[in-house]
This record gives sequence, structure tokens and C-alpha cells, in this order.
Amino acid sequence: MLQRSLKHNTILLIITIFIVAVNMRPAITSIGPMLDIIRDDLSLTNAKVSLLTALPVFCMGLFASLAPLLNRRLGLTRSMYLMLFVIGFMTALRGFYSNYASLLISAIIIGIAIAVMGPLLSAMIKQSFPERATSVIGVYSFGMGVGSSLGAGLTAIFFESTGSYPFALGIWAVLSVAAIFFWRLSVKGDISLQHEVRENGKQRKKKDALSPWRQKKAWLYLLFFGLQASSFFSIITWIVPLATVAGMSLVQASSLLSLMMTLQIVLNLIFPMVYERFPKRRFWLLVFLTMGLIAFGLFWTGDTTLMWVSSVLMAIPLAGLFPIALLFPLDATETAEDTNEWTAMMQTGGYLIAGFVPLLIALVYDWTGDHHNTLMIFMGLFVSMIVLTFMVGEREQKVE
Repeated sequence: MLQRSLKHNTILLIITIFIVAVNMRPAITSIGPMLDIIRDDLSLTNAKVSLLTALPVFCMGLFASLAPLLNRRLGLTRSMYLMLFVIGFMTALRGFYSNYASLLISAIIIGIAIAVMGPLLSAMIKQSFPERATSVIGVYSFGMGVGSSLGAGLTAIFFESTGSYPFALGIWAVLSVAAIFFWRLSVKGDISLQHEVRENGKQRKKKDALSPWRQKKAWLYLLFFGLQASSFFSIITWIVPLATVAGMSLVQASSLLSLMMTLQIVLNLIFPMVYERFPKRRFWLLVFLTMGLIAFGLFWTGDTTLMWVSSVLMAIPLAGLFPIALLFPLDATETAEDTNEWTAMMQTGGYLIAGFVPLLIALVYDWTGDHHNTLMIFMGLFVSMIVLTFMVGEREQKVE
């Protein structure tokens, strides 16, 4: 009976992690389909309206280091309650106030909340699932993928059904209500992140470790995470304009993006299970990055059939790189507290890079008017990640 209860609690906690992760993207991706409508309704410039998607990503970088601080001050459980409430409240606010100031403020505060939640979830997974962390990270990344697709795909449908973009943006607050409910069910009391190391079934005090900011490997993780996040946000942002310039209709280009994101969601769940069985990080990274370069080459041809093939191939690195990047801090650390600090550092710098690169692409395109330069930037990101793959090295095998 006790074993059955423990299994039930474990399943419930995994479901909760999934639902919490789903909350970490719709408030950002739901803005995209409404950009033109918001711009016209509020008489905004393209630069102003683009800040609604750029600022949350910058905030996800700037404020990720708040996670260890809030964990020490409030504890993980109360911190997660607070962040879920903040996301829900600020998202719901969009449904009642449709002015630019409220949209901008909500974008910033939601970005800060997501920044805090990411490292805390990784640390919790490290502590609660020490033997199955890879698979549970897969559930986490799968949830984020589902959230991204829901926000991008259903917001326009809500708008068409109601004629109200504030409603279409604010409806996503219901996800936070669901997450708070499941968090209440599955998490009893406050979770205290371990700062001790278990050896031979006994606890010993962890030796004072260097701050990740003073370790070369942590900086390599930061750069890799930044480049893969830049690739994701840049490709999602620019793949439709690239396809339309190459001759596709807007409907075809949007369908191409939908196909890519749908495949990515499925692969987000499958790949981490594969990593657990075949844990050679470098091998998988090189496979995914090579596939990405091939996909860019096919897209460059401008041939419609090859562009569809490219979208299928591109879904593979988009799905595979993010879970491996999330696993880097788990591989390098011994305790959940260290995982929290390493993940916070990685995401702090990484999301700052990711917020800058899509804007760089926009500037280059405005200057040159040639999307071949956009593809060259994409390829440059992937070549840089190949170099970093060799610098990071293989996963360290810890001696039990």
C-alpha cells in the first residue's frame, strides 16, 4: 500500500511539473499572432509592438539569478506559488486593460516570473528524481513546447471567435489556476533544496564550491544555452518571412511553421528518454547540429519541396538541443542547491543573448534587404555550437 501511494505521488508530481512548464510560454507566444492587430488598434510602430515579445526574453535572462535568492528567502514551494500567481494575474490583466502600458508592464513582469521558475524547476527535478532526471527534464521541456504551440496556435482562433484580442490574450490565465491547483495537490509543505552530498547512504556536508560565475565550464554552458535559445527564437520569428520571400504564400509558410512546431513537441518528449538510454551528449549534439546545417542548406535553395523537408529536419535540433542544455547543470553539480545556481547563471546570460540575436537579424535585414544574410546568421549559430560542443566535452561520470 505504501509503495502504491509513493508511485501515485510520483506520477502526480510529474504531471504537476508538466502543467507548470506549460505556463512558461503562452503569455509570450500568444502575442505573436496578435502583433498586427495590436499595432493597428493602438497605433503603434513596429519597434514598439516588437518589444512585447523581446522584453520577456531579456527579462528571462536579467532576472534568472533571482531564483537562488528567492529560494533562500521564501523557499521553493512559496516561490513557485508566487510566480504562478504573478503569471496568472498579469495574463488576466491583459483581458481587462488593452492599452500599451499594461501590455508592456505585463510582458516584463511575466518574463521575470518565468526567469525565476526555470532554475527552481531544474533544481527540484535534480533533487526529487536523482535517477530519472533526464526523463523528467523531457517532461519539463515537453510542457514548454506544448505551451509554446498552444499560445501560438489557439490565440488567433480565440480572437476570431470573440473578436476581442484582450480576451484572446487573457484567457491563458486559466493555465496558472490549473498549475496552482496541481501544485497544491502534489507538493506538501515547503521543499528545501539539499546542500549536502549523499555518499554510501549517508549525508556529508558539501565542501564550499566555487561560484559558477568563476568556473570555465559554467561559462561554456551559458554560451551554448544562449546560442541554442537564440536559434529557437530566431527561427520561430523569421521562418515565415523567409518562406514568403522564397515564394510561399502566407498560409503555406504558416503551415510550414506549424509542422515544425508540432514535430518539435513530439520529439521534446522522446529525445530525453533516448538520452537516458544512450547518454553520450557530444554524439547527439553533433548529430542535431549537423542536421540543422543540412536543413539550412535545403532552405537556401528556395525549392518549395526541399523547404518542407527542411522544416522536418529543423524540428529535430530545435527539439533536441534544449533538453541537453537543461541537463548540463545537472551533470556538473552534486546538489540541488548547486543545480539551482548553475541553471540560474546559464539562463541569465543565455536568455540575454537570445533576446539580442533576433533583433540583430532584424537590423541586418533592414540594412541589406537580403534574407540570405539571415540564413548565414542561422548557420553561424550552429557552427559556433559545434565548436562549443568539443570545448564542453563529454558528460562526467560521477563515482558513487
